[in-house]
Amino acid sequence: MIDLFATAAAAAQGFGSPADIWGHIVNDFSNIGSPQALAAFGQVLMIDILLAGDNAIVVGALAAGLPVQQRQRVILIGIIAALVLRIGFALVVTQLMQIVGLILAGGLLLLWVSWKMWRELHPKRGTETPDDPTDDDVSGLRPAKSFAGAAWAVAVADVSMSLDNVLAVAGAARDHPGILIIGLILSVALMGVAANIIAKYIERFRWIAYVGLAVIIYVAVKMIYDGIVDNQVGILTLFV
Repeated sequence: MIDLFATAAAAAQGFGSPADIWGHIVNDFSNIGSPQALAAFGQVLMIDILLAGDNAIVVGALAAGLPVQQRQRVILIGIIAALVLRIGFALVVTQLMQIVGLILAGGLLLLWVSWKMWRELHPKRGTETPDDPTDDDVSGLRPAKSFAGAAWAVAVADVSMSLDNVLAVAGAARDHPGILIIGLILSVALMGVAANIIAKYIERFRWIAYVGLAVIIYVAVKMIYDGIVDNQVGILTLFV
């Protein structure tokens, strides 16, 4: 687990040397009482909690059609893949955020993520067994019938959800590099340690999901706005 945190911390290498990274963290958290820093940290924390739980729910749903032993293996594969992907995306996100147009694209992607989450919160009943409230069709996800099929579906889902998580954290804390670094570490830690616990609470207390969804929509709209008008990376700079 110590190695996991060290690897996650190394994902912030785009911020410079270890001394620079520590300086960013100290600077942001010494001013955490300011409205801007506190709001950014709150958004990052809510995003990490919601998306870690959502990741666990999706992986569990995709593996639900397998025997217990295979289901556990697929869930383990999903957790490991999510950890690796989050670290990998974190390694390059700070560089990608400097490319003109990518913040706008990330904001649009997060809006799509918000729409998917809204549909998960308001699922449509499946047509095969409409009178069975426990049917997996209700979640909008059909469990895979084979181990290989489940592993592939989980891998594809992990790519999307890990990118969503890293982009959302980067968008929420773009002006606070220290909070961004801690947010990336938290996203990896929560996925590895507490994702299944968080998922159970999200399933039980649906208001957590609604609060997280509102935060993600806010971050998406902010990223779209910045992606258009920002003096450095906004697309309007292409026409000036």
